[in-house]
Amino acid sequence: MSRICHIDLDDANLPPPTAEIEQERKVAIFDLLENNVFALPTRDGREVPGGPYRLALSIREKRLVFDVSTEDGDPAAQFHLSLGPFRQVVKDYFQICESYFVAVKTASPSQIETIDMARRGIHNEGARVLQERLDGKAGVDGDTARRLFTLICVLHWG
Repeated sequence: MSRICHIDLDDANLPPPTAEIEQERKVAIFDLLENNVFALPTRDGREVPGGPYRLALSIREKRLVFDVSTEDGDPAAQFHLSLGPFRQVVKDYFQICESYFVAVKTASPSQIETIDMARRGIHNEGARVLQERLDGKAGVDGDTARRLFTLICVLHWG
């Protein structure tokens, strides 16, 4: 049961998202809850509660906060990640998404496909960075990392 069963995003201090950002958020959360791998390793020689887990993501004091609790709400782990390693890839992702949203309305199918391939490449890079940053804190597979990266981008919105 090493998975996420519920996710909360602390986006209360962000401006209202665009329709595209809101759609990305909804799809990422739906896909994440449908299929994910999220495991907490033993830390400092102490066992951690087993999953499934509730995950609250937020940005506090320029740090990405993962607040993990059991399905019943008991604290399981909390860790903070520096946003520095994510800055460039998030910026690149927003830029390519903006190009993609414009292209969908005006470009040829081959142009859209080229931009979408670039978008997927940047998304994969963000997922890779996230997996590296989570090393020793939480184990996630590639698909889970991609969906969590999307949610990190949503938290950067605004």
